Amino acid sequence: MVMKILLAGKSYQKPLQGWPSVEDLYVFISVARYEGFGRAAIELGQSPSYISKRIAILEKQLETRLFFRTNRVMRLTPEGEKALEGALHVVHEMDSFLNNFQQWRGELTGDLTVACSFGFGQDYLSDAIAEFMTRHPSLNIKLMLSDRDIDLLQSGTDVDIRVGDDVNNAYIARKLAANRRILCATADYLARSRPLETLDDLIDHSCLIINENNNTFGHWTLTDGENKIVCRLNSHYSSNSGKVILNWALKSHGIALRSVWDVAPYLSENQLLHVLPQWYQEANVWAVYTQRASESPRIKVFIDFLVDYFAEKSLPMMKGKL
Repeated sequence: MVMKILLAGKSYQKPLQGWPSVEDLYVFISVARYEGFGRAAIELGQSPSYISKRIAILEKQLETRLFFRTNRVMRLTPEGEKALEGALHVVHEMDSFLNNFQQWRGELTGDLTVACSFGFGQDYLSDAIAEFMTRHPSLNIKLMLSDRDIDLLQSGTDVDIRVGDDVNNAYIARKLAANRRILCATADYLARSRPLETLDDLIDHSCLIINENNNTFGHWTLTDGENKIVCRLNSHYSSNSGKVILNWALKSHGIALRSVWDVAPYLSENQLLHVLPQWYQEANVWAVYTQRASESPRIKVFIDFLVDYFAEKSLPMMKGKL
């Protein structure tokens, strides 16, 4: 007769009993990111009541309160902050497990969230991602366009495609394409304005200022390759949209500082003229991501693809200048 061996004790649990589900941890991360059920529900494609129920189940399993709740906002408790660290680690490890397994099978699956500015995202990146979709149809890809700085971790973004060399040193940046911002205006605007021969003359001109990505408002930092000059500007016209600034420049309302890839078609047709051509602003195109994201096979494959894509399909540029 075989005698059964039983375990006794209040703390004994069967394997997996009481373990939170990975789905609930993902819901928890989303609620913590957005500080509420509403936006988390939109991101996850669920109802707020479903999100609330999953958080209640998670709190019961962990035997702790994860959020301070008020009518306007939800904030993590100290226990919630500690739980968030663990949840991020577990979800990352599960993601790596699935990625590695699917890569072994020869396919990429999972979610890929990419951020970019409106102009470059609409004009260039959307086509690149469309080709990437064709190669990897099992991926869930989200392209989020915004002209504001983003926190990669807080926003849940995997890769930020950034135009400009002011990249946060806490992130990893890989160059995708060379680019500069240059000064341009219409012949009509220049004909009716004061002479423009040096950077000092800009103070007497209408400079069309773009207010995006937390840039210092009312200043242009320009270089000739040897010197770097911060120009104070005098203007009544500004926008947070590069497309609006370009449109105003085309309608002869002032001087714009825009990327070569954005204005090249208008320069070739003489709709815009390149002014003070020795002065420019370095604004290369970068793929920006975190150290943790660099360990993901699908993100590595995506960035490698973009490097090859933009090497093959070069951005418009000033001949002999980049």
